[in-house]
Parts: sequence; C-alpha cells; structure tokens
Amino acid sequence: MKNIVVIGGSKGIGREIVNSQLEKGNKCYNFSRTESGFDNQNLIEVKVDILSDDLPEIENIDSVIYCPGSINLKPILQLKEDDFINDFNINVLGAIKTVKTYLNNLKKGDDPSLIFFSTVAVGQGMPFHSSVSVAKAGIEGLTKSLAAELAPTVRVNCIAPTITRTDMAQRILRNEKIEENIANKHPLKKICEAKDISDMADFLISTNAKNITGQIMRVDGGMSTLKI
Repeated sequence: MKNIVVIGGSKGIGREIVNSQLEKGNKCYNFSRTESGFDNQNLIEVKVDILSDDLPEIENIDSVIYCPGSINLKPILQLKEDDFINDFNINVLGAIKTVKTYLNNLKKGDDPSLIFFSTVAVGQGMPFHSSVSVAKAGIEGLTKSLAAELAPTVRVNCIAPTITRTDMAQRILRNEKIEENIANKHPLKKICEAKDISDMADFLISTNAKNITGQIMRVDGGMSTLKI
C-alpha cells in the first residue's frame, strides 16, 4: 500500500485520481475545500483552502499530486491584474506551499514522486487564455526546476491536458454542438475524459514510470503537436 496525498481531490480530475488510487488499494489523503463523497477506510479527508489554511502534517508519503487549477478565459482587456494574481496564487503558489510542507517526508517515500497540472494552452497559443497560460507556464517551469533539484530522489512530472469533461468545464461544454465543434479541433476528434488524465497520473506515480522525470505529459488528443 502506498500513501498518496492529493490536493484538490474532491471534484473533476482530482476526484478521479483519488477513486483510482483507492481502487488500487492505496491510502489517499484528500485535502480540498469540499468532500469527495467516497466512503473508504483508506481515505482521509480534511477540508482545506490551499491559499489560506495550513496543510495537515503527514509522516508517510510516497506521492503528492497537486490538482487545483482555474479556467479564467477572457480577452486581455477584460482581465484585471487581480485575475492574474488569483490564477497565479492557486496554480503556482499553492503548489509551492504544498511542496515546502511535504518535501522532507516525501523524500523518505517509496519511489517518491510529485505531479503538477498544466494546460495545452501553454504549448499552443490560444486566445483568451493569457491569465491561465501565465500561471500554468510557471508550473511547467517549476516542474523542470524541481525535477533537476530533487533528482535522483524525487521524480517530478506535469500533466498538460486539453479541455476535459469536468464540472469546471461545464460552462464551456454546455451543449452537444459546442462539444462537437471542440472535439473536431483535436486530431483524435474526441473530448478528453477525467479518467484519461487520471490514467496518466496513475502511470506517473507507478514503478512503470521509474525512469521518467522532468516531463510535461501532453494528454490533449494530439492538439499541441499535430495539424491534420
């Protein structure tokens, strides 16, 4: 049994990751503003606001997965400085706070690893994504810097999804026609599901990925690299 810390594991991709790890028999700590709704003896949940609350102390940790993010899509002239600050705080400073809280104990874990989340919009310029792209580009830089700093002890990787069917994305994927249009912009012609992303997270914290670190894993239906 491994000990997995998930920040923001109550909804969307984070919830799918928690569910998958519990199904594998691992012990999960979910620190989020809401509860996941799972009833499992291997799950410990504490309500935490990553920006204002202290994170609980944990002695035994094998992997830390930082899931909080934002979808704040506006034209640049409609974005305020506070939008950039808020997106940076939740995406980057929350991740840094998590690392600083748990790193010393994580280093003692079994094949310890860290996972962060970026977005396809960092690798491929998209209109109205300036605030979230700035924040997630910071996460990609943090991934590579920490991977170098913490090698060979802790592996550090980042997952960069395209838009994924979650509660957060509902206001974008609001009807079948819009879903179809967005799907057709991807080479694989489909909308990404939360399980697609959790499967990548499962892989990255497993021994199957023991030689992978410092990577940005682009789970985006080919959008960032293919034009067909």
